[in-house]
Amino acid sequence: MTRIKALDPEQASGKTKELFHAVQAKLGVVPNMMRTMGNAPALLEGYLNLSSSLGKGKLGGRTGELLALAVSQSNSCSYCLSAHTFIGNQLLKVDSDVLSLARSGESADAKTHAILTFAKALVSKGGLVNDDDVNNAKASGITDEELAEIVGHVALNILTNYFNNTADTEIDFPVITFDSIKA
Repeated sequence: MTRIKALDPEQASGKTKELFHAVQAKLGVVPNMMRTMGNAPALLEGYLNLSSSLGKGKLGGRTGELLALAVSQSNSCSYCLSAHTFIGNQLLKVDSDVLSLARSGESADAKTHAILTFAKALVSKGGLVNDDDVNNAKASGITDEELAEIVGHVALNILTNYFNNTADTEIDFPVITFDSIKA
């Protein structure tokens, strides 16, 4: 049972209604996470803005989804794992094996592997990465711009992971559970 109510887009008003309308226009649906975030319009607006900005960044949508899976696995968020597996597989056409590897912070591509390794270090160390973590990332070809974006993606996904775990948001995607693999 959810702990924070998902709002009905038809009953929303004010800023929440405006944000729901924008999400509906873009996605064709207002997912449960956003319906639940709508209880705090400032949160929903901030999430949508950061998500949109990072989606236009240098790392791109595919890498963003792989980062989301690695972070969501680390934070045991089944809602986010379900959503990002669906987006990665159905919308971005990323192979299921690639998505599964990303959950463990792995990739056959060396640079993507370095990106996921740095992201997992950020999560496991509570953001307190050291010189070795940063130098290893840079030695793998990750630029300062990409490092900054990785931090942004990790922060965005920690936000959604913590939010959905707190709210116990009802999963409205094909269900993927965090315990279906070991991180």
